[in-house]
Order: sequence, then structure tokens, then C-alpha cells
Amino acid sequence: MIAKLQPIGLLIGRVVLGVVFIAHGWQKFNENGMEATAQGFEGLGIPAPTLSAYFTVAAEIIGGAFLILGALLPLVGLALAGVMLGAMFFVHLDGGFFSRDGGYEYVLLLAAVSIAIGFSGGGALAVDSLWLNNVGEKKEADERATADSLA
Repeated sequence: MIAKLQPIGLLIGRVVLGVVFIAHGWQKFNENGMEATAQGFEGLGIPAPTLSAYFTVAAEIIGGAFLILGALLPLVGLALAGVMLGAMFFVHLDGGFFSRDGGYEYVLLLAAVSIAIGFSGGGALAVDSLWLNNVGEKKEADERATADSLA
């Protein structure tokens, strides 16, 4: 029973996490604007604030979309976790643990879930799994054809 529900659970996790990241990236890009986002990053002491702002927005919007699709999950998980750990160290660490006090609870959770989903394989309903299954099936067919030709 659990094996049948796992792909649905991973899909729900990917979609929810992806929507959260897309919303935050879109807010920085569209509502705040990239110039204001870069200025905000500079005020927070984030290194290379313009580059960091563009990387963050791209990671959140594109990475969020890739999470939803289940594509390139390990890479996306690492990129998003990196963005969240950067937010933790440069913005939230002095606020203590709890997010209600400006702490790092929320960004730490997003980083951990990004890593967990990134290295979960995404489930049967992920592009990564579908692609890997097709590659595996092609490899098996090639191996059978080679074995048949040798026989």
C-alpha cells in the first residue's frame, strides 16, 4: 500500500515546495523588481548582490518549476538548499530559531526538504523517473539484442 502511495506523496511534496519557491522568486522578480532585490541583498551584506539576486530568483522560479515536474531533482535540490542556507546565514541566523522572531526555522526547513526531495528520485510521477525508466528499458533491450546476436 505504501509503495502505491509513495509517488503521490512525492508529487504532492514536489508541487507544494515548487509553488512556494516560485511564489518567492516571482515576488522578488515582479513585485519588488530585480534592482530593488539586488539593493536589498546589498543592504543585508550578501556578496555580489546583483549576481546573488539573479541567481536566487532563477533558482526559485526555474528550480520551483523543475521541482513540480520532477526534473533534474538532485541539482535543483542542491541549488535551492544553497539559496536557503545563504538566506539563513546572511539574514536569519541572528533572529534565533523561530521564524516568528525573524529566525531561521523556515529557511532551514525549506533547505532540508529541498535536499530530501532532490535525492528522493521524485517518484514514479517525476520526469527524472520516467526518463531513467526509458533509459533502463533501452539498455535492457540493447543487452538482450547483444546477447541474442552472440548466441
